[in-house]
Amino acid sequence: MPVLTSEAMVLRTWPVQEADLIVSFFTRDYGKLRGVAKSALKSRKRFGGALEPMTVARAWFAEKPRQDLVRLDQLEILSSPLSRPVDAIRLAVLSFYAEVLEEALPERDPHETIFRLTTAVLEHTTAVASNTVQPWMPLTYFTLWITRLMGLLPDIAHCTICGEALHAEEVNFNFHADGFFCEVHRHTSDTLLSADSWQSALRMLRNPVASFATEDWPRRRAQDLRRFLQNTLERHLERKLRSAEALARL
Repeated sequence: MPVLTSEAMVLRTWPVQEADLIVSFFTRDYGKLRGVAKSALKSRKRFGGALEPMTVARAWFAEKPRQDLVRLDQLEILSSPLSRPVDAIRLAVLSFYAEVLEEALPERDPHETIFRLTTAVLEHTTAVASNTVQPWMPLTYFTLWITRLMGLLPDIAHCTICGEALHAEEVNFNFHADGFFCEVHRHTSDTLLSADSWQSALRMLRNPVASFATEDWPRRRAQDLRRFLQNTLERHLERKLRSAEALARL
């Protein structure tokens, strides 16, 4: 069995037997994989602290003939979210990234754009750990872009029904439908999206995450947009995201 290597991020682990782990990891070159890490709980040399969710590492693994699980031989940390102080909110945001990728990505299907998106938001999620600067901006950016890249977000500049250009004061959304609606085609149960949220979303779809790093992003900013996007993800995944519920409780 030839040993393959790729940059990867750890999504989830499950214990099996006494010291082994099953590891779900998202690789840049081969997509999402699951592998058996033999004696992972005992071998600090081969895995060390690289098994924490959203750790970016160089992975060495081998595919077994006629088996779904690969043999995961080693993880070498490239960047770890735990290398800096991490508060409860950041831990919940990191768990959200991991859960969405775990649930949304198909097995063995490379998604270079999603990999680059995630590494970019990870840098800004853990860049500053303080009570005044929180990771709501990278969370918003990730949720918007992952929804778009999964094909679940129509053109947000135009009404999903009639195709007419939307205006900041009349952008409506519904928790049971994709896209945004104009005043003419809104339903009675629709919710008005704030002008700042809609304009921020338009900017985020045109610019890299780094360009928003100096802006003030308190929790309330774009909260309605995040709620709509998370609901869209849950509706299409057909399950509640436990990490989103944890974030809401914090």
